[in-house]
Amino acid sequence: MKLLARAVAATLMSFAVTAAACAQEVKTVPAVDLKRYAGKWYEIAKIPNGFQKKCVSGTTAEYRALEGGEIGVTNRCKTADGSDEAQGVARVVPGSNNSKLQVRFAPSWLGWLPMVWGDYWIMALDEQYTLATVGSPTREYLWILSRTPTISDEQYENAVNDATKQGFDTSRLVKSKQ
Repeated sequence: MKLLARAVAATLMSFAVTAAACAQEVKTVPAVDLKRYAGKWYEIAKIPNGFQKKCVSGTTAEYRALEGGEIGVTNRCKTADGSDEAQGVARVVPGSNNSKLQVRFAPSWLGWLPMVWGDYWIMALDEQYTLATVGSPTREYLWILSRTPTISDEQYENAVNDATKQGFDTSRLVKSKQ
């Protein structure tokens, strides 16, 4: 009976920690050097989402500076039928020191509509710009990204633990296949 009581108490404590984290805004890194962030990133894991449902492996994102301060985005993945590519653009959220971006994959003539922009918040980024955790303030989206197709178990667990502390349901994370 004591074991059951401890299990219930631990579960309730876990829910309380998650609820407290969800009540707070998702925290981002203090600042991002977009020139260093540019380049190719490999998806290590993600919370599944509708716009990537056809991707089965080899998911990457590539960022490049565009004139006017925007960032070009190219997402690629392998699908059951071959491969897929999506071209988009990102813009910096003012006052975020480049740690909060909004991304659009809809045609540019729809860019004036707020609903075509998705939040891309850089929550963790190592000093070498080789490992990043990106999410959304709603906690609906989460990605662990790396400059290399694989990372160590320790790096993965640290990224997962950090996202869990921010209130993300990391039990939904799926490791990506390269």
